[in-house]
Amino acid sequence: MSKKRLIKETVKKHIPQRHLSSIRIMYRIGMETIYGIKRTGLINIAIIAAMAAILTIFGALFRTSFSLSSFVDKLGNEFEISVYLKPSVDPVYMSQRLKEVEHVKNISIITKEEAWSQMNKELDISGLDNPLPDTLHVTVDDPANIVAVCDNIKKVNGIQDMSYAQEMAKKLQTVTNVFNTVTAFVLIAVAILSIIIINCTIQLVIQSRKDEIEIMRLMGVSNWYIKIPLILQGAIYGFLGAVISLVPLNTVQNGLIRLHGFFNVAPAEFAMNIVVFCIFIMAIFFSASGSMLSIKKHLQV
Repeated sequence: MSKKRLIKETVKKHIPQRHLSSIRIMYRIGMETIYGIKRTGLINIAIIAAMAAILTIFGALFRTSFSLSSFVDKLGNEFEISVYLKPSVDPVYMSQRLKEVEHVKNISIITKEEAWSQMNKELDISGLDNPLPDTLHVTVDDPANIVAVCDNIKKVNGIQDMSYAQEMAKKLQTVTNVFNTVTAFVLIAVAILSIIIINCTIQLVIQSRKDEIEIMRLMGVSNWYIKIPLILQGAIYGFLGAVISLVPLNTVQNGLIRLHGFFNVAPAEFAMNIVVFCIFIMAIFFSASGSMLSIKKHLQV
């Protein structure tokens, strides 16, 4: 007996029979999956390329949405609501009151003396009476809450006037909402296209193996033994498409990182990791789902 055969027999003796049977089944399922992919031929390239293309579009939009959120948060934090107090109001007391307003993150006090001193340095207007009011600079926790915070501050007695970049805040929030909506629509498109592509592919495989599958069914082969290789075939297409999509996505990532560096805005933490994880999960899940739908429709098992 050859050394190779001796090792094989020794390994078999140490594996319980039920486990050995499961390993054989798994091996056969794996071989059937590979056989199905080989049978599809050059169509495999078109399928994987199409999957990679739609996943790249989604991944680029998804990753960009993280960067856009970082820019909005950064700019939103720079937006301050300037609250001008009436002459009789103590700024320290008013600061404590406004801290109780919902969504207020921070308050800094600029007394009228400090403001007048700064203006004198810039314009040299000494000798005039100080007409400036005490001012509170209010920062909110989220740019989307600026309008709500302003409305609540207006209700507080002792406020003479207030101002903030209202139009800019609204535009930034609108851009974010539009971008998130587009990303959501692209996600739906990715799901639909993935399922359609894989569905059509598995349908071709089923048609090409129709006689073989019928023989397997007459021999009493388990339905799941017929289904699983087809489902795995679809999942492999999704996985390979996701792998290829990482190449252009890496270019997008590098470009966004440079953009963050140029504007000195910290990128979203773990953004790319989240995008890659979602792409792989979606690609495999949607592709496997497409296979299952095709099996249910064209293969009565």
